[in-house]
Amino acid sequence: MLVCYAVFKGIITPLITPFKRSYEIDFNGVEWLIKHLIEGGVHGVFPVSTTGESAHLTFEEKKTIIRKVVDLVDGRVKVLPGVGTTSTLETIELGRFAKDVGVDGVVVITPYFFKLRPEDLKKHYSLIAGSLDLPIMIYHIPSITGANLPVKVVKELALEYSNIAGIKITYDSLTYIKNVIDELKEVRKDFSVFTGMDQHLLVALMMGGDGGVLALSNVFPKLHVSIYEAWLRRDFLKAYELYKDLLELSKAIEVGTSYPASIKACLRLAGAPIEDIVRPPLTEETKETIARIEPLIKKYLTYF
Repeated sequence: MLVCYAVFKGIITPLITPFKRSYEIDFNGVEWLIKHLIEGGVHGVFPVSTTGESAHLTFEEKKTIIRKVVDLVDGRVKVLPGVGTTSTLETIELGRFAKDVGVDGVVVITPYFFKLRPEDLKKHYSLIAGSLDLPIMIYHIPSITGANLPVKVVKELALEYSNIAGIKITYDSLTYIKNVIDELKEVRKDFSVFTGMDQHLLVALMMGGDGGVLALSNVFPKLHVSIYEAWLRRDFLKAYELYKDLLELSKAIEVGTSYPASIKACLRLAGAPIEDIVRPPLTEETKETIARIEPLIKKYLTYF
């Protein structure tokens, strides 16, 4: 029988996957990144994420990264890897592996490729929740998956499966976030609601959300954590002032070609020992984009 799981809160970083120029995974870069984020105060890390180019990783690479991150973190923060694929059965297989190596939960993206109905999405998550005895965070990102996940389905899943522990919403709709918070918190106080957009962090917290799973926290974890902590201690003026910095910094990813390329370019500009290499068909940021990003990064290096 599944038990009720503790709520997740705070700032969780969807990790980039550092690559060498040969496109092999750079595990020295992974180690540096984990150290950087833990020192920056994040509450969790999310390997095999969209920002981490999960769609371009082999199944074995995903397993290797998950195991490596669990070992590097060594229990200091939560580890919630992405295990979602277009296949329900493959998702369950990777989820079981993740549980065996000691993760704190898993993140499951809505399936992409096939056009799925709400009842198909519910079946997908139901089969996963019934097969994995660990916390599951739904990942709703319709701009990537093309799948619309109705709030009604999220609520039904949360009521039927106690291990459906939360949702990451990477969707430019504050109304959707508000509706999820209102509907889910009414029936599950322990259900975590995270925004996946840096630009929505403070607003989501104001609405009653629990934090953010945010790409720019790869670069500036201290800024995101400071906003969250200021909010917790009810220092709303400080939270707002810091949030304005984050809104300006978010232009660095808004002008980029992709989140992975933009974040890696930002890290490179900030002085991180990580190449700005992305796997094809993604491409690195152009010189013109770098010229637009660089002043923002230099301005806010105190948060690095």
